[in-house]
Amino acid sequence: MSFESDKSFNDFVHFPRGIRRSGLFSIKESDLLEECGDAMMELYQGVRKPKDAAEKTFVEQIKGEAVITDLNAKVFKKYLYEISPKKSHNLTTSTDDDGYDSSEESID
Repeated sequence: MSFESDKSFNDFVHFPRGIRRSGLFSIKESDLLEECGDAMMELYQGVRKPKDAAEKTFVEQIKGEAVITDLNAKVFKKYLYEISPKKSHNLTTSTDDDGYDSSEESID
């Protein structure tokens, strides 16, 4: 069987209350991550070699070599997206050295 693992997958660093209780994954996705996530992580990191065609397809799709069609790859890609650092954009106005804000000019 594909994605066999002896232990349940948990990521308490990113999901302190657990993956299931995070609200980011459906019940089916949470079950899949908890049951197969450890094997998926090992395959993703290259610690484990693919045992069959399903695992080989997973690795190809996660590494970006193929379009993601496999449910396992979709769920793991979603997991990777959720734990990745998010970029934030701050909108600010610039001021000159004398403290004059050019956006405060009035047009008469």
